[in-house]
This record gives sequence, structure tokens and C-alpha cells, in this order.
Amino acid sequence: MSAAVFPGSFDPITVGHLDIIKRAAQVFDTVYVSILDNPGKDSERLSVEDRLELISDAIKDIPNAIAKASSGLLVDHCREVGANVIIRGIRTGADVDYEAMLEEVNTRIAPDITTVYLISKAEYSHISSSLVRQLIKIGISIEGLVPNADHIILRRV
Repeated sequence: MSAAVFPGSFDPITVGHLDIIKRAAQVFDTVYVSILDNPGKDSERLSVEDRLELISDAIKDIPNAIAKASSGLLVDHCREVGANVIIRGIRTGADVDYEAMLEEVNTRIAPDITTVYLISKAEYSHISSSLVRQLIKIGISIEGLVPNADHIILRRV
């Protein structure tokens, strides 16, 4: 059985994230959509519980996708869930350098875990969670940017 982890802050999950999840679910038996805390990101964020609820709602029709939350090292989380693949989405050329650096670190720590890159479709490459949060903050519709724009959690932000 093949398992992969798609890690992120998912603050909130976007249609670009969902596209990567759907495509990974076609390749792997199980895809863990795993919230991993990133202390380097800004502090105006949804709670982990709210993010888990939004992810669970977004992936409800993908039977082999599972929402999880974890703290600590990504490679340790992969081992905990029995995954030997990390899925990373690439939106722009700038992502390539950053992701290559992360892959190098992960490979040094856990050479048995492989990173697989999925390139964002062009129509999603401009969408980021931080953009969605900014639009919510100034009262602009996020319809079409997140899979569950009408979810009660996003109306509270």
C-alpha cells in the first residue's frame, strides 16, 4: 500500500491545494493532508481545529484522502503515518528553489522518504492562502479561490 503526505499550513485550504490532493489521490492509495505548524508564518491564522474542519469538508468526496494535524518534523510525521513520499505543489519558479532546499534537508534527515512535485495548473498558480486571508480581511469575495467559500468558519474570519 502506498501512502503520501501533502503537508502545509492550509490557512485556509485553496482550490489549488484541492487540485493537488485530487491528483495525488489518483497515484497513491492514501494521501494524508497534514497540517504542520509553521512558526515562520504570520500569526493571524485559523485555529488548527478550524483548518482540519475546512480540509475535511473539502476532501469529503476523495475517499483515500485523510486530514491530519501534526507538530514536529515532517519526516517524523511521514513515518508515524507510514508514508514514504512527500507531495509538494509548485506554483511558480520561486517555489522551485525553496522546495529544493527543503528536499535537501529532508533527504539528509530521512533518505528513505522521497519528495514528489506536482506543478500547479495555470489557473491556480496565483492563488495562495495568504491572498485569501487578505481578501477576507478587506471584505472581497473568495468564491472560486477556496473549495468551501460559504463555510461558516470562513465567514467568522
